[in-house]
Amino acid sequence: MIDWSQFSGVIDFCVVYFTTQLVRCAAFSFVLIGFVMLLRRLLFSKQVFIRGMLWSLFLCIPFLGKLKLFYENETVVRKTWQITHVTMKYIWVDRIYMAGILVTALFLLGKRLYLRKIVAGMEQSVFEHVQIYVTDMNITPFTSGLFVPRIILPRAMLESYGKDELRAIVLHEQTHIRLGHLWYGFVWDILQCLLWVNPFFAVCRKYLWADLEDICDRVCIQKSGRTAHEYGLVLLKSLKLLSDGQENIPTTATYAGEKEFADMKRRMGEIADFRPYKKRLCVFTAIVTFMTVVAILFVIHINSYARYSESNDIMIGNYDGEATIVSTDTEELSSMISYDNSYVYVDREAFEDFLYRNNANGDIYIVFGGYYKLPGLGGMAEGCVYERGSTDKIVRIPYESIMDNWAHRLCKLL
Repeated sequence: MIDWSQFSGVIDFCVVYFTTQLVRCAAFSFVLIGFVMLLRRLLFSKQVFIRGMLWSLFLCIPFLGKLKLFYENETVVRKTWQITHVTMKYIWVDRIYMAGILVTALFLLGKRLYLRKIVAGMEQSVFEHVQIYVTDMNITPFTSGLFVPRIILPRAMLESYGKDELRAIVLHEQTHIRLGHLWYGFVWDILQCLLWVNPFFAVCRKYLWADLEDICDRVCIQKSGRTAHEYGLVLLKSLKLLSDGQENIPTTATYAGEKEFADMKRRMGEIADFRPYKKRLCVFTAIVTFMTVVAILFVIHINSYARYSESNDIMIGNYDGEATIVSTDTEELSSMISYDNSYVYVDREAFEDFLYRNNANGDIYIVFGGYYKLPGLGGMAEGCVYERGSTDKIVRIPYESIMDNWAHRLCKLL
């Protein structure tokens, strides 16, 4: 039978443990957003592909929470201690943070489910062996779905565009799918949920989409064989299909970025600056970006605490009307106390002399081994009671390991 009091304790531990890490990740995300936006504007304003790849750096953010510098670097400890203290001490703060993750996730998931429901009810058609979904709403084309992507086109476009123009529009949406842009959006949703205290994730979403659109436009222009001018005219024609006051159109449907005239103006400027690019160079840049992210993740891994760390510390405490700590000198205590998975072995003569010298009376407790998740957060030690009166040279004390308890096994694995 489940001990619900233990279950509640495990939940509280998880809330504190993960909130402490995520708050630190959120703090780092402010810096990274500023860094990426600065690079986009100053160094890579004309390098469309590099601008898009810069957003891959955010994949590293969720793994920063266990960095050792939070505990071992004096400057960082001094700057971040207040945050750490709040998340470790006040459980209600951690619960609010987790509630924020849940609310944000439900909001974003609700938008996706709403869009999925709308798309499922649309009429289906086929254009040059490509299945498309047709809507009567005057919206710009977009693509929906992760595992089974669906291309949605407005009926007005199907009726007024020629085959060459439709081919360019469908190619644009297929390029989004092929380049994995829909998954970019999904990952960004996850980051926004986990780090919801950083409002700039919502603000920067439009910049991410803008960079993905610019990449898609360039790939389509070069692949279609059209000139940049011809391609731009196809996009401009879509503006005529838009109408004012379409409050009921799902926001995700504007993925193509053509809802606002300002965004179209920006895209047309990028298209006007189009120059043929070398595909091999783009692939090489993508590989370098991937390897850079992997390298950063590796550096983070080797400079972070493990899932758990074994503890070899030994502590002696006693209770004689009041609980006190007799000694935490592991080096001294190890000379007279050892242990394995079932027993604690105590050098009786040396230990009795130690207790006499430290005026330790009453019940004597030996605390040893165990594990910890992060320094000062999460962990448990083994323990047993030393009873005087034995005549054995080496006193053997059996103990029940904390790993026999499901709650501790679960916490250790988190």
